[in-house]
Amino acid sequence: MTNLATELVNKKIVLGISGGIAAYKCAELVRRLKDHDCDVKVVMTESAKHFITPLTMQAVSGEMVSDSLLDPSAEAAMGHIEFAKWADLILVAPATSNIIAKMAAGIADDLLTTLLLATPAKVAVAPAMNQQMYTHPATQANLATLKQRGIAIWGPGKGEQACGDIGAGRMLEPHELVVLCTQPSQPQLLAGKTITITAGPTREALDPVRFISNHSSGKMGFELAHAAVRLGATVNLISGPVTIAPPPGVNLINIETAVQLLEQALIFAPKSDAFIGCAAVADYRAAAVAEQKMKKQDNELTLTLVKNPDVIAAVANLTERRPYTVGFAAETQDVANYAKGKLVNKNLDMICANDVSQNGLGFNSDHNALTLFWHNQQKELTIDTKSALALSVMTELAKRL
Repeated sequence: MTNLATELVNKKIVLGISGGIAAYKCAELVRRLKDHDCDVKVVMTESAKHFITPLTMQAVSGEMVSDSLLDPSAEAAMGHIEFAKWADLILVAPATSNIIAKMAAGIADDLLTTLLLATPAKVAVAPAMNQQMYTHPATQANLATLKQRGIAIWGPGKGEQACGDIGAGRMLEPHELVVLCTQPSQPQLLAGKTITITAGPTREALDPVRFISNHSSGKMGFELAHAAVRLGATVNLISGPVTIAPPPGVNLINIETAVQLLEQALIFAPKSDAFIGCAAVADYRAAAVAEQKMKKQDNELTLTLVKNPDVIAAVANLTERRPYTVGFAAETQDVANYAKGKLVNKNLDMICANDVSQNGLGFNSDHNALTLFWHNQQKELTIDTKSALALSVMTELAKRL
């Protein structure tokens, strides 16, 4: 995994704060970045100063805060063009609907928007606004424009908002933004693309306390989602019950059963450019779930199971708005033949196969090895971290979208 301190040492970040209530989180964000020896300069809009003071940001950053495009003393010390060239990354957080609209239109009417036009650095925005403003077609169109230009969109998160509404529009938390800031710069190969990924196990209830499941940890699917975000994609992550935190910047949809997974897959797949089925879906479920806890029997207990829906095949056989469909095959023997069979039988475009019988690989491990199969070629990805393998898989996918 990435070492945060190593990635952030001497990294030069300009934090652009616009006028949203989430601006109060920026003091913590700067403090966390400084803890990792990152150089941070703060630029504030006039409206941002109504939510957090320049003096506060100066205290936590150890640098003078810039807020005026026409400040003669600032121009004498470091003109705004030089300021823009200094940065490795400009992060706008919070990014209100107003500043997102200005960026999309190319407006430069203050210091921050001027820097955003003048910088050669990577630019990222962390949207923060009311959920209705976020879902408005104008805001969504502006965000799509920024993505097409290679600007990273980090978030937003979901939850209760300052206005009392509940939904998408919360700025990501400081620790989540720090993780995203630490990533080495990646070409935005998936900018403008939407990827839906399934991950983790499913749980098929037998009674109120028992269920059928498997050993999937969800790590590979979550790493794929993280890699897709790093490459600029909008990511939907449909996950069964896992104990790991979701990658920052993804839309997480929690499910438990295979039937629930299918329902969500058929909602999101037609809206996606690619669908990756990495979840370990239980093959069978109980024909009937007992309403009360089943008591221990003196003799054998007989269960009647019925076959679960084939989620990846259902997506691959969509007749309208079918996404590029990628499957996973976790096998214990004859891996290549089983994987190629699934590729054809399920009508997939690509399949990633791994041998889970190898010690230290696959389920619950941080490492894996994959073989990627298409209908006319294959590629070996030797043993590596799941993080590195996920980036390789998403890079290969980007070539085909």
